[in-house]
Amino acid sequence: MKSKPIYVEIPINVPLQRVWDASQKPDLHAQWDLRFSSIHYLPKEDDEPQQFTYTRTVGPFITVEGWGESNGSAYLGNGARSSSLHFGTDQKISPIREGRGYWKYEPTDAGTKFLTQYDYETNFGKVGQLIDQLFRPLMGYATALSFDVLKRWLERGELPISQYLRFFTMQLLTLYFSYLWIYQGLVPKLIAMHPQEKAMVASGLYLSDSTATNVVWVIGLAEVIFGVVWLFYRKKRHLFILQMVGFPLLTIAAFVAAPETANHPFNPITFNFSLLALTAIGLLMSRDLPTAASCKRKR
Repeated sequence: MKSKPIYVEIPINVPLQRVWDASQKPDLHAQWDLRFSSIHYLPKEDDEPQQFTYTRTVGPFITVEGWGESNGSAYLGNGARSSSLHFGTDQKISPIREGRGYWKYEPTDAGTKFLTQYDYETNFGKVGQLIDQLFRPLMGYATALSFDVLKRWLERGELPISQYLRFFTMQLLTLYFSYLWIYQGLVPKLIAMHPQEKAMVASGLYLSDSTATNVVWVIGLAEVIFGVVWLFYRKKRHLFILQMVGFPLLTIAAFVAAPETANHPFNPITFNFSLLALTAIGLLMSRDLPTAASCKRKR
């Protein structure tokens, strides 16, 4: 089962030397590259390749440690430069056993074309190759996202840690709102058909019990669909704007339909205004996020 090498390319509108330094100096490289938590260069002689060790913290209790060798002294024609890389880890917990690749830096009229290609062998035999069908796209995505973070850092000055804070906050909000809408549509409406849901719809719209049941079912289905949309629709700002309009309207509708609920603990008024605050935070943080889509992924 032969997989294609990972290839990522991006234009960065700064001089080649700045891109070289940001990717060859370990303290700078580890700041923007999601694949590494830390990189430490080992002592070497002038004519030897650069040996290094790296770590990647995966979770609270999992850290992968590896080794590498970089040769970054190749000068090509037209002012271009390249750097070869050999890397691997002896830890069995890592899906990657050993790999090779290169960086390439090509000067352009606007700045630098920065690209990489690498491939690796997996652990766990056939099982590892099967796992890699999911893991390799994640590695490619992480590489492309990291390249865009580097581009924004060098061109605009926004630190990588700030970019990743905004990016991952957005991912958490996406998962939260998806869960919220799917749960609220599925459990109290489609599965349980909670009496209070029917009562609020029936009293607010002056409907019979059977008609109210149908309306609640339709509302529940719409909420589930909206939760799924949160997972796949890329322009999250549109969804945040819809919620900025929708949550106040839902709050008013709930109060008009069942004003007595305002006295309940965790009532619709406080709940919806909490969601409105989270939506406002998401809307503010969603502008101009780093994205893997800015990179070219094929040669």
